[in-house]
Amino acid sequence: MKIIGEKINGTRKRVAQAIAERDAEFIKDLAQKQAEAGSTWLDVNAGTHPDKEPDDLVWLIENIQSVVDVPLSLDSANPKALQTAIKAVNKTPMINSISGEPDRLEKILPIVAEHGCEVIALALDDKKIPETFEKRMEVIEKVLEAARAAGVPDNKVYVDPLAMTIATMNQSAVIACDTIRAVHAKHPEVHFTMGLSNISFGLPARKQVNRGLLILAMQAGLDSAILDPLDKELQAAIVTTELLLGKDRHCLNYLKASRKGLFDGEESKGGKTAQ
Repeated sequence: MKIIGEKINGTRKRVAQAIAERDAEFIKDLAQKQAEAGSTWLDVNAGTHPDKEPDDLVWLIENIQSVVDVPLSLDSANPKALQTAIKAVNKTPMINSISGEPDRLEKILPIVAEHGCEVIALALDDKKIPETFEKRMEVIEKVLEAARAAGVPDNKVYVDPLAMTIATMNQSAVIACDTIRAVHAKHPEVHFTMGLSNISFGLPARKQVNRGLLILAMQAGLDSAILDPLDKELQAAIVTTELLLGKDRHCLNYLKASRKGLFDGEESKGGKTAQ
């Protein structure tokens, strides 16, 4: 399971403050903690006005790269910001994101292709987020066709099926998981990711809902997620689900996680099943 660390995002009040005040130490600390927690990429989202975004993204990148060596996921719908930011990265980044929206395909997909990036593809177009997995599948087909035409292979595309807020869309998790299964069945080289926190917006005990979605989506084929890598219980859910899906040969990763204390508070030794 590949993790995209979500915490360096300017839509978060404290991160926005750090960007505005150029609080480099706060950003560096967030980067180090997420890297140490096992992030495959660190999402970098300035969340500022389009005119300021290029400079703010570069500032974030420079500070992150001064303390960690983890590849970055450049999170922006602003082509100018992406073109500027990609010149500052040390490693080929992921781009978050393209979609079925013509403007993104025309302006962001060429950046992805030119630099050989992996890319997140959202299951939406310029009309709205489709309400059924069949309609989302139609959008993804369009995006994959455009990506291939641009020279981006399926194995560099991470489809985000878009798990919307379940408080207002009761079938949201079901539709997202059905979308993953449908895309995977037809395009087995494609990867999948999603932002977990959208699903639980407006509900109590949000982390419980997020973990539930993660487990269901992993069973459907999710192999990446945009999440808080510092959430120990979420990390434990990933390790345990991979174990139960037969993806952890000889239980090595599970045992390693146990030795590191990931399951503190749980029984840490094997034994007989209670009678």
